[in-house]
Amino acid sequence: MTNTSAVVLITGAGRRIGAALAADLHGRGYRIALHCQNSIAEATALCADFNRARPDSAITLQADLGNPAQRDALIPTVMAHFGRLDVLINNASSFFPTPIGSTSDADWDALFDANARAPFFLSQAAAPHLAKNKGCIVNLLDIFAERPKPAHTVYGMAKAAQGMLTQSLALELAPAVRVNAIAPGAILWPESGKTQAQKQAILDATPLARIGEVDDICKAARFLIEDAAYCTGQILAVDGGRLLR
Repeated sequence: MTNTSAVVLITGAGRRIGAALAADLHGRGYRIALHCQNSIAEATALCADFNRARPDSAITLQADLGNPAQRDALIPTVMAHFGRLDVLINNASSFFPTPIGSTSDADWDALFDANARAPFFLSQAAAPHLAKNKGCIVNLLDIFAERPKPAHTVYGMAKAAQGMLTQSLALELAPAVRVNAIAPGAILWPESGKTQAQKQAILDATPLARIGEVDDICKAARFLIEDAAYCTGQILAVDGGRLLR
């Protein structure tokens, strides 16, 4: 895939891994549509940086992925602005505990909207545009799609659904569109809620004995977008070997 005019839509691109993916791909020549929900200030600043470097190479799109009207406006807005779409990266996610006995329907909706429903409907809307350019979809999963995390049942279910989405769409959209996923392990510590003992326990469970770097995810995404022409339906664990334990 050439990246001289290719367009990438990244959901949840205002901060953390999404922002790192956007910066990496923009630096490689891609034009970027940065979706965000609450991180509008960060996404707007990032977009301005991109456009200073290369005029009209980025736009910011704010939408609540749990709102069907806002979600469904994203792909048409990208097409109206850039006229094409080559890559969809479903990165946006909700993550919080749902202990049995205290989980609500609202908790379920929030976790499934971000992690399963929105990736499905965005992929559905993007598919005909991606097909025109032999494009691809990259889903950001989690190693907890395969291994349960205590007190996070609904999150794990939603991520497992996204894993099945990856494999099912790989069949349904072939041969025109490739669909793969990345399952990160510990890349960035949560901004709150992890004690030093909990962090050490994660490191102890990771064969490579360290947390990963955002560049590890960027390299994996670049591989799946640019070099993995004969790969589809794959879930690439970037977790330092943690799934092995």
